[in-house]
Amino acid sequence: MSLFSVSSFFSNYGNFFLITEREREIKANSKAERRMAKSQIWFGLASLVALLVVSAVADDVVVLTDDSFEKEVGKDRGALVEFYAPWCGHCKKLAPEYEKLGASFKKAKSILIAKVDCDEHKSVCTKYGVSGYPTIQWFPKGSLEPQKYEGARNAEALAEYVNKEGGTNVKLAAAPQNVVVLTPDNFDEIVLDQNKDVLVEFYAPWCGHCKSLAPVYEKVATVFKQEEGVVIANLDADAHKSLGEKYGVSGFPTLKFFPKDKKAGQDYEGGRDLDDFVGFINEKVGTSRDSQGQLTSKAGIVESLDALVKELVAASEDEKKTILSRIEEEASNLKGSTTRYGKLYSKLAKSYIEKGSAYATKEVERLGRVLGKSISPVKADELTLKRNILSTFVASS
Repeated sequence: MSLFSVSSFFSNYGNFFLITEREREIKANSKAERRMAKSQIWFGLASLVALLVVSAVADDVVVLTDDSFEKEVGKDRGALVEFYAPWCGHCKKLAPEYEKLGASFKKAKSILIAKVDCDEHKSVCTKYGVSGYPTIQWFPKGSLEPQKYEGARNAEALAEYVNKEGGTNVKLAAAPQNVVVLTPDNFDEIVLDQNKDVLVEFYAPWCGHCKSLAPVYEKVATVFKQEEGVVIANLDADAHKSLGEKYGVSGFPTLKFFPKDKKAGQDYEGGRDLDDFVGFINEKVGTSRDSQGQLTSKAGIVESLDALVKELVAASEDEKKTILSRIEEEASNLKGSTTRYGKLYSKLAKSYIEKGSAYATKEVERLGRVLGKSISPVKADELTLKRNILSTFVASS
């Protein structure tokens, strides 16, 4: 686990096991007492699951707190720690470089790359003499006596320093690039493609706000990488000024959305957090992704076909074939990405008629088990769509 040591895990969550043992000993005479005991157990279990989820999705840079700092630092590995404040401009500029460093050293067991939010955890920052942001300190293996880092604030310089102090030879990882890089040669071909919805960031390499946006924007591109009709792209408008001027760019970063049916470009004026971008694309394009890139429970659902499914489930055996024909007819009228959903509705409706009403419930349960395993993103999308549509059959039963 990246956020907590094994010992702190059991220390903080030992209550769950104690509650379980206590529940066995309770000889409650009232239903209320038994109900309370069960609630405590479920609360403990929910807390345990929440911790595991947080640990699983944590960034490559380990987040430290007042409580966890000395449980992680000064132990059996050297630690580079950034003390920062969320509002600090220099910290925001450093963020993508520091994340790159964290990703590179993630598998180096003898090195910890970590950070502390000094607005939230003032005591530990005060203890180690932090008076400005960002402050970067190196803690040798087995020591809580820091050495202040005075070098350049880029991933290359930081990696060189950590390798020297930690006795490692880690090379910087090449970050995956899901953002499409635009140039004058490919701009029209990609952005003006009437089969694509395109979000474009016009940026300048020297722009601090652009550097802060870069890791978030890359995550947006990662979220939608399975959507063939969605493109997340950027253009160096400092190097290609004429294109920036053509689209009215006067500051950086400028974000414009180019939907399939309106290629003049619309200003994006929403927030710049991952959830803001994901919500915008979902609303404008009709996709149903969450911030992890997974399909939501709404993905694949077509209201007109859902209504027919409800009729199918309630119909007599003699009526079912007639309603199936109506489902197939409605599905054939769908356009764009919904065409795929229509075919799936038709196929599942046939299976429902052939295999009986229990088919939908059993298949939803089976798909849930498969989706809980490690499968490819493409396969996960396929099975999620199927489960979502089948859930309508189950809900209508």
